[in-house]
Amino acid sequence: MRGFLLSVVLLAGPVGVAFAETVNTVVPAVPGKTPHDVPAQEMEGFNLSGYTEEGQKSWDIKGDKAHIQGDQVAVTNVNANSYGDQDVNLTAKKGQIDKATGDVKLQQDVVITSQDGATLKTDTLNWQRNKDLVQTDDKVRIEDTNMTIQGQGMEAHPSLKAATLKSDVVADIVTEDKKTGGKNKKVDNRIQITSDGPMEVDQVSQTAVFTEDVRAVELSTGRTLVSDRMVVTFNKDTRKIKAIVCTGNVELHQGENVTYSDKLVYTADDQRMVLTGKPKLLIDPGDHTSKEVLMN
Repeated sequence: MRGFLLSVVLLAGPVGVAFAETVNTVVPAVPGKTPHDVPAQEMEGFNLSGYTEEGQKSWDIKGDKAHIQGDQVAVTNVNANSYGDQDVNLTAKKGQIDKATGDVKLQQDVVITSQDGATLKTDTLNWQRNKDLVQTDDKVRIEDTNMTIQGQGMEAHPSLKAATLKSDVVADIVTEDKKTGGKNKKVDNRIQITSDGPMEVDQVSQTAVFTEDVRAVELSTGRTLVSDRMVVTFNKDTRKIKAIVCTGNVELHQGENVTYSDKLVYTADDQRMVLTGKPKLLIDPGDHTSKEVLMN
């Protein structure tokens, strides 16, 4: 969870109040003309940096070539960095930078990599500095140590440490280690969660909220949870699933058996589920594969 959120907050550090631009050609000022009246310039090599009020570099953007027209800079082979609690790198084949607003638009093979190795990949990405918003309407794929998440469209507010995948969400996440066997061995279990979306992520509470036709499958057992809303809590150190709370038209499928309830709580360390709210169990007499479920 920590790596995922950092991977979507490219320029989430302090807003730069000073800029340092480096190109290999100096464009002279033209008397009586605004920057937009000056002919476009082609540059080999481009470097734009932002600094904190204390004079420390907070981010930089570099490119192989730059097409400059007033405040608009089109850059090829973008390589950007954000410096702060954890450094973040971003690369893209094309970028459009507005020097006046600080907004950045990126296109083609956009890859964000956090210092701890989490990555986010998409085709386009817009960063609006004044709105504290990172946004794309394209498909997004996020890869971290113990999870892979895909979805269509994304919005993230870096300073609020919140992000939303808009639709068609598929998450494959490792749960907390389970102790099994006489030798007390630890075995990872995985859960795949799908939903129509949106899915909202909150770094402060270490939670991900899935909505609309949510379905979670415990891959080792085949047990399936269905609900209107599913809140997943993560261990902040391991980034693995710690617990799941399902509400609204909850269904638990175990083999041919189905249990209906108002609420279900799943704890990953013991893989136990507790159902509340007048649960109703439909049992297949020939099914002997169901695991322990507590009903209150």
